Amino acid sequence: MSKKTFTATFTMKRLKKTCFALFLIVLILGLSPATVYAFEVTDTINLERHGGYYGVAYDSGKGEIYLTNGDFDLVYAISDSTNIVVATIPVGRTPSGIAYNPAKGGLFVTNFRSDTVSVISDNNHTVVATIPVGNQPMGVVYDSGKEEIYVANYGSNSVSVISDSNYTVVATVPVGNQPSALAYDSRRGEIFVGHSGCDQVLVVSNKNYTVVANVTVENEPISLVYDSGKEEIYVANHGSDTVSVLSNSNHTVVATIPVGNQPCALAYDSGNSQIYVANYFSYSISVISDNNQTVIATIPLEGPPQAIGYDYGKEKIFVAYSESHRVSVISVPSHPSPSPSISESPLPSPSVSELPSPSIPEYAVFVVVSLLAVTIFLTGIFYRRKQQIDKNSR
Repeated sequence: MSKKTFTATFTMKRLKKTCFALFLIVLILGLSPATVYAFEVTDTINLERHGGYYGVAYDSGKGEIYLTNGDFDLVYAISDSTNIVVATIPVGRTPSGIAYNPAKGGLFVTNFRSDTVSVISDNNHTVVATIPVGNQPMGVVYDSGKEEIYVANYGSNSVSVISDSNYTVVATVPVGNQPSALAYDSRRGEIFVGHSGCDQVLVVSNKNYTVVANVTVENEPISLVYDSGKEEIYVANHGSDTVSVLSNSNHTVVATIPVGNQPCALAYDSGNSQIYVANYFSYSISVISDNNQTVIATIPLEGPPQAIGYDYGKEKIFVAYSESHRVSVISVPSHPSPSPSISESPLPSPSVSELPSPSIPEYAVFVVVSLLAVTIFLTGIFYRRKQQIDKNSR
């Protein structure tokens, strides 16, 4: 064997080993438990009318999703078993925010142009009370500790507090400029108030209805959600394309997470320790893990999302779009539970038939196929080169 032939043969062998090693590495990474779970749009609900859909609430008692239509002064009730509209409920003018009261089985709807809050019974899908509040009410949240409802009055720069026992306003709290979003911290009995007109989040104590802290975040904090697992508040900064994370222990910003363009709505998934961020201008949802406060997935959407809600009973995300009549239903993959430590009592192992068989995501398949193609291509080139060298050496 000539020196040229030996060199070509040795080079091709090294190439084969290198390509095979790369293939195994990518295959292992592509099929690892951290990546085999994928989000999937499983259904699309077509509503009877287009409109601006501003609020989503999950009724765990009835297994229904409630959705406000601000253009036609309606609230839709959707069964989460069939994804079918089971009721269309007239309310006040331009319904915006909506919150579920599990103690009474009711929904509270802010009517932006009526300066009222409609109370809907989920037993018969009818309005049972209408409560006057401040000017242009937007955000609303239920305080389970005191069984009260907090309403952000965008035009009055105030927050109304409503008793759910007699549906009357028991307090009015002055806050900052254009309050639009609320979140309730059940651990500390505090309400966090986001403002469209400034970069402030105020903290209101439910003990005496006073502001106890003022936190500076980024531009236009228009949506808030409380993470009960980590005891943190996530804030969507619409004008900064970020999400701020606030600690409820010292009321400070502990993280700022870049997301898509113009984040406008948030939903919390306690089962998977995730926060879902609707990005209006990016046509997407950013999925944030509260374990490391980073974006772990981006879900593409068909249009600009305007409202988002999480149904923990069915593990589904419901997304409503701006000026549309469609609602996307997205299945949420369950992540595997961490293995118990030696000191813990291990649970009995499920049988093979009980174990889920997650599907391989499209990107992993793409990476593997691409690497195979490159390996075959390079092997072919060096094989032809070897044949040419062998021919010239004869």
